[in-house]
Amino acid sequence: MTLPLADRRILLVIGGGIAAYKTLDLIRRLRERGASVCPVLTAGAQEFVTPLAAAALAGERAHTDLFDRAEEADIGHIKLARRADAVVVAPATANLMARMATGQTPDLAGTVLLATTLPILIAPAMNVRMWQHPATQRNLATLRADGVRVVGPNDGRMAENETGPGRMAEPNEIADAVEAMLTRPPGPLAGRRVLVTSGPTHEPIDPVRYLANRSSGRQGHAIAAAAAEAGAEVTLISGPVAIPDPAGVPVVRVETAREMLEAVRAALPADLAVFAAAVGDWRPAAEQGHKIKKDGAAPPPLALVENPDILATVSQMSEGRPTLVVGFAAETDRVLDHARAKLARKGCDLLVANDVSPAGGVMGGARNTVHLLGRDGALETWPTLAKDEVGRRLVERFAALLART
Repeated sequence: MTLPLADRRILLVIGGGIAAYKTLDLIRRLRERGASVCPVLTAGAQEFVTPLAAAALAGERAHTDLFDRAEEADIGHIKLARRADAVVVAPATANLMARMATGQTPDLAGTVLLATTLPILIAPAMNVRMWQHPATQRNLATLRADGVRVVGPNDGRMAENETGPGRMAEPNEIADAVEAMLTRPPGPLAGRRVLVTSGPTHEPIDPVRYLANRSSGRQGHAIAAAAAEAGAEVTLISGPVAIPDPAGVPVVRVETAREMLEAVRAALPADLAVFAAAVGDWRPAAEQGHKIKKDGAAPPPLALVENPDILATVSQMSEGRPTLVVGFAAETDRVLDHARAKLARKGCDLLVANDVSPAGGVMGGARNTVHLLGRDGALETWPTLAKDEVGRRLVERFAALLART
């Protein structure tokens, strides 16, 4: 059996973060798939893993020094930059991403990255606050605009005992991304950036209670998975759900509508934005700092205020608006009438409407019956399908629309 990465050579740039220890396993995973791996370690990386360990697992020398007399006698950094099929940067620290985005070459890794014309895949890893900082997000946008592919970061607990997006993708996820980059034909969304929202929002009343809805996130997650399969770089922003993350798709987890809007803004720019989340329309005007007790008196009043309208906010952006903005309308009666009104009111390009009345079993279920409405008045009604299939068909339609722009 031919291995998927047989005869492929990967230049692995190891950055200086605690996640560098995972790159030793990444070398093994890439070699299991048939690739040869040439490690390049930054000075920071050598504080976490040794060149000897990387070399032993790679089966060849690990490179560390820009001014190595033997290597640079014949411009070794240029050879490294060209004698491979792809470059993988893992972990891509905030510092390393900043240097890549601005073309800095203080060491061998930076020089190789500036000199290469090979496909580049980065696996970011850093503290959640560093990841969410505007400077890092600007650098990420620059790198993506330069054609750099991104896998992760994942959401979870980190070395400093904080939780959030910033964990480096697991070695097998990175190897999957390398394999997709080198072996799969480009999909219809190759080179496109896609943002998808999914799931419900939870609006806290007190520390133990919240306002929510019955959304499972299955449809939004299915769209994100289909977009990734079509070759897009996908960011999935998800409210609280009980379903697995789509494989290889970075997920930003949020609780409230306001958090979701903030995450959406941080994920822009994008070519396609699909707002499949069931965002709460209202939230309590004031969250109580303690559990509200039932003391025999009348129930306390619950004053509500309106949440930000994420779909309308993005649809009506004067700068940085995605090329294609898609909204969802979950209705229980007069589905098409309400959907047409919502499409006109929000200003999106396409609206996906469905009937979520209890008899249909759509809200939280595994199947969906959707209607597609365009601003030109076009209407399509699809048969009832599994949500995964709805996701695939929607992505095919979105890709065709983007291809015309």
